[in-house]
Amino acid sequence: MVTSSLLDIIFYKMADILLRGYAGWNSRMALQVLDRIFPKDAEIQPSLVILYFGGNDSIDPEVPDSTHVPLEEYVENMKKIALHIKGLSEKTRLILLSTPTVNEDQIVQCYGDNVGRTNEKSRIYSEACIQLSQELGDKVIDLWSALQERPDWLTTCFWDGMHLTREGSEIVAKKIKMVLTEAEWEPSLHWEKMPDEFSDITI
Repeated sequence: MVTSSLLDIIFYKMADILLRGYAGWNSRMALQVLDRIFPKDAEIQPSLVILYFGGNDSIDPEVPDSTHVPLEEYVENMKKIALHIKGLSEKTRLILLSTPTVNEDQIVQCYGDNVGRTNEKSRIYSEACIQLSQELGDKVIDLWSALQERPDWLTTCFWDGMHLTREGSEIVAKKIKMVLTEAEWEPSLHWEKMPDEFSDITI
């Protein structure tokens, strides 16, 4: 979902926002293409990367075609990815998103079983991501807790128990906005403080 704040950045600040999502991927798979997605010798490096893996990593290893990654490997994978991204340039910033909560009952209603996902496993991977980010000194958004802050989260945040609805996406967007507002980064990535790309052009 593109929020009004992101639209301000796109249309008024002329920042390029690239969205990448790979269905069914886990941190192990991402690590294999990391250098291709974020080459260190690229002429232009990102100012901000928002990194999310964990939902597929935390799936039960016994389910068919499981994308499970053991917790210790997941943490190590995320650490390697984070360090690579931060090493792209001195101005590249990173925000990690922890593993979100799930609605197990809704998943069963949609798919017939829980497809290997449980809220408890999500919590464990979420806490591991948060701990890693603190060790690395990176910004992190606790999605497992953030989604549950809404009293009616069970009926509004997911359309199938694990993928976010508009309401769920708005919660994530607000948390990202909060980080961008509060972070003391130089240069600032807050949309109101970002320079216009062609501020010298007049009518």
